[in-house]
Amino acid sequence: MDRTEFEPLALEHLDALYRGALRLTGSPEDAQDLVQEVYVRALRFHAQFQAGTNLKAWLFKILKNTYINQYRKNARNPEPLDLDDPAIGLAAAGNPHPASSTGPEAEVLKRLLAEDLEKALLSLPEIFRRVVILSDVEGFSYREIADIEGCPLGTVMSRLHRARRTLQGLLQKYAKNI
Repeated sequence: MDRTEFEPLALEHLDALYRGALRLTGSPEDAQDLVQEVYVRALRFHAQFQAGTNLKAWLFKILKNTYINQYRKNARNPEPLDLDDPAIGLAAAGNPHPASSTGPEAEVLKRLLAEDLEKALLSLPEIFRRVVILSDVEGFSYREIADIEGCPLGTVMSRLHRARRTLQGLLQKYAKNI
């Protein structure tokens, strides 16, 4: 497959990659940078993509590897955080896909639930957060997640089970506080 055929096919997955990157990074700006880097790498290595296989899974594998590499680089050179900045995290960004509500009470409740869900998701260890995003948000099969993560199928099922159980416990704690 040449580059002119590859580019439009890869761009069809832009929204899904952005959503995945946003949930991994917790920042719209970092997610945009990550997706841009994914597309640069995908275009550079498009010849390695095997036509007839799952392009979305291939792009998500690049996303995962790029995120891990950036995470490791940032761990060696951490940036100081201003903990007084109210814009830190996804909760301050608001819900990027607001659904229709029936009134102000529903909007407040929806926003509280979205914030609690984001907090719970971001509090998961990265390895669990990735499998939850790939499975429950992006809809990948266990086999596809195993390919993306580069681990056995049983490991994916175990991580997903543990992640969901942890999320359930965290969300129950948040629900009791409402």
